Amino acid sequence: MSAPDLFVVCKNCQAEVSPYITECPYCGTRLRKRAPKIERPDAPATPPKRVPRTGSRRPRGKAKRAEKTRTARARRPKPPPVPQEREGRPWATIVLVALSFGVWLSLAFLLRRDLALTAVSGDPWRFVTASLVNDGVAAQFAGVVGIGLFGWLIERRHGPLAVIALFALCGPGALVAASALDPDSLVFGSHGAGLGLLCAWLVPVLLARRRTGGDDDADLLGVMVIAAVLVLVPLLSQGSALAGAIGAGLGAIAGLALAARGLARA
Repeated sequence: MSAPDLFVVCKNCQAEVSPYITECPYCGTRLRKRAPKIERPDAPATPPKRVPRTGSRRPRGKAKRAEKTRTARARRPKPPPVPQEREGRPWATIVLVALSFGVWLSLAFLLRRDLALTAVSGDPWRFVTASLVNDGVAAQFAGVVGIGLFGWLIERRHGPLAVIALFALCGPGALVAASALDPDSLVFGSHGAGLGLLCAWLVPVLLARRRTGGDDDADLLGVMVIAAVLVLVPLLSQGSALAGAIGAGLGAIAGLALAARGLARA
């Protein structure tokens, strides 16, 4: 270890000053940028390495950001589970579509009989046949599209029994209610069953969108177009508008029940 000088000479005023100062106390001339380091005789040759503390040490940098990310993910609400769709062909929907076309074609070309209702006291089997036929090709096609499309969507999630029960409720059931409310009117048409199945499928989708913020692939614009066509069927034919409205209302109530069932399963 080298010993420091006893004094240094100021270059400006030639005064002898201490070697541990940076400016001359007499004239203010700067002697050096920084004072020399005082070395202790008992100081170790190399400084000891710093050992990081463990346990209660707070995370810094990337570790702290990673901990915040894990905390935010843990607090984030989990999305509702996606309902499992059934595999296989929708046999219940296929049978309903085939019956609708079969009864309509038999009435148009073979039987030539009136299977519609004019009073609740009529033949009970006519409530079923009257909910499968429409007056005109366009009305029949619209009713079959509503039953086939939304019956298939409901059967994929809830099974064939749900489709059969919904058709019986929104088709013949709506005709029974319409005939009771207006006994003198001619009550028939498959548009009530189509609107009922549409509403039974639409209500759970809207409730799910409200919970998740619209994170699904449902084409509601196309659904609204089909609904508008089914609503206009009584204006284009002799179908019962009252039966269509009752079928849509019963389908919406059934949709609430299906949505509650899905949440209970989740």
